[in-house]
Amino acid sequence: MRLLIRLRARADAAYQNDYHHKLRGRLWKGLRGTKHDELHDAERPIGFSFSNVFPWGDIEEDDERSVLVASTDRDLLASVADGLVTDREFNVGEMPFRVEEVTTVAPDVGEPGTRGTLETGTGVLVRIPPWKADEYGIDDEGDEATFWQPEHSLRPFKTQLENNLDQKHDLFCDDHLPGPSDREGDLFDEYDLLKTFAVPVEVTQGVEMTYVLSKWRFGYRVRDDHHRRHLNLALDAGIGERNALGLGFLNVQKGSKRPPGASSKATTDEAATDGGR
Repeated sequence: MRLLIRLRARADAAYQNDYHHKLRGRLWKGLRGTKHDELHDAERPIGFSFSNVFPWGDIEEDDERSVLVASTDRDLLASVADGLVTDREFNVGEMPFRVEEVTTVAPDVGEPGTRGTLETGTGVLVRIPPWKADEYGIDDEGDEATFWQPEHSLRPFKTQLENNLDQKHDLFCDDHLPGPSDREGDLFDEYDLLKTFAVPVEVTQGVEMTYVLSKWRFGYRVRDDHHRRHLNLALDAGIGERNALGLGFLNVQKGSKRPPGASSKATTDEAATDGGR
């Protein structure tokens, strides 16, 4: 489940690529004083992710922009929505907006047999722990995690992505249900790397780190109801690390979903797609 937040610019502004911490702070404003407030400093995935302000690009007064917020917890989304309706000023650093409308959308990858494409609206963070470096043939003698890059091959990327989604499945799905690594077959059928890039991210107040991120299109065919659940979990919780900072946010690519037996492209449930770097 996700919220679609429609915004209107209150002034001209340059687009801020280091928006992550400021946007998280604005969204979290509605969670202060609620039961979800304690999640702010959680050292585990919290089932919460969000897009950038889109479409990407410098802003002129009265421009229309949007933000998507996804979560595995509908109550958390309701608290975010309540906060946005109560206080419609929506400033992301030096980008000033006003909330025009907040609606819910419920993207779904489709029933078994459906084919489609998921695309990363924001960069994906995958880090390879130092104790895995030798296994993947990575020359790294340090004790810090290594940012995934194309020269490391797809194997560590796919493995770390699946392990991360396993953790989220353990946290947010019923215990008796099998997780991604409990089932045969890859999470995605196709991995189309669009680009890698480095971006400064303020991970907490006054602390900035440079992350190496990647953007992707993932082709999929829903094998069964379990696989459908795993893919929809990725839509709600994000993929890779640091989803609560807006990394690893996924969309169903518009026009990509083809129901079982369909020979032409069909319109998806997604309300909007991100622009971005």
